[in-house]
Amino acid sequence: MARMKTTVVGSYPIPDWLAAAPSGQALTDATRVVIHTQEQAGIDVVCDGELYRFDINHPETNGMIEYFVRPLDGITNRFSFQDLIAYRSSSGMKFRTRPPGTVIGPIGSGSLDLPLACANARALASHTFKFTLTGPHMLAKTLIDRHYGNLSELTDAIATVLAEQVAHCEADIIQVDEANLPGHPHEWQWAAQAMNKVLCAARGKTAVHLCFGNYGGQSIQKGSWDTLMNYLNALQVDHIVMECAHRPPDELAAFRELRPEIGFGLGVIDIKATEVESAEAVARTIERAERTLGAGRVHYVHPDCGFWMLKRSIADGKIRALAAGRDLYERAGA
Repeated sequence: MARMKTTVVGSYPIPDWLAAAPSGQALTDATRVVIHTQEQAGIDVVCDGELYRFDINHPETNGMIEYFVRPLDGITNRFSFQDLIAYRSSSGMKFRTRPPGTVIGPIGSGSLDLPLACANARALASHTFKFTLTGPHMLAKTLIDRHYGNLSELTDAIATVLAEQVAHCEADIIQVDEANLPGHPHEWQWAAQAMNKVLCAARGKTAVHLCFGNYGGQSIQKGSWDTLMNYLNALQVDHIVMECAHRPPDELAAFRELRPEIGFGLGVIDIKATEVESAEAVARTIERAERTLGAGRVHYVHPDCGFWMLKRSIADGKIRALAAGRDLYERAGA
């Protein structure tokens, strides 16, 4: 049995035939294809590809925002023209052209139903199944707030809703994604409190994914991992899933400060590059990480982020390279 597990971060390219003729059955069939592709390649912990979130009218974030906030009580999709102009000028929202909504009252679950999406996908998986969701910090940062007047309070309110949902999700692993915090490390204390509220509601193992964003192959946030070690060490989490392949190699040393109780997930596939990595390159990346952090410190290997902006043929090749590289490294060390 492999010492370190392979997994993917979450999203997968939307099949053309699903976008052309979406239906409930087509979604099920496409999710089955995505999961089978991972299992056939040798991925140990599979995801559903997040296909159910896709909204052709909001392609910038692949539904990772709209899917979660639009159904909530207390949020409207209306905003003023002045709000729109101010939003577009915000330094943290350059990758979006419009806000997903305006908070006008207390946040509630509304019609959001993560347990059903989780159950539908898990029924199609034969390997360990991971269900992913966007974290409260990122969701709060994308909204216009006309009710709470305090970003940390809004984040906490969203965390309460997500925790309620997660408590009813039956997955082997629940992964919560935060792609905004790496660019705003000074917000770590209240962001960690909100994240832990969600993590502690999960029934099984938990993971937190952090990256510097990805839109059109470009990073959205600027910063470095060493500024987020206080945040990571404050998490009540089984393991973290980190963008590393696209980052400076010497930045990896920051994770020597990670609490030993937290498993480390190493990004070994650069999703911002269209070239498919070789198994040998993946194995070398793992070897370098274990030299830096110590043997046995890497618990998971995975892509830096989701695959949704790549062509399916490239994503599939990278998935195969991920598993082959892990196998090559572990055979060499056997």
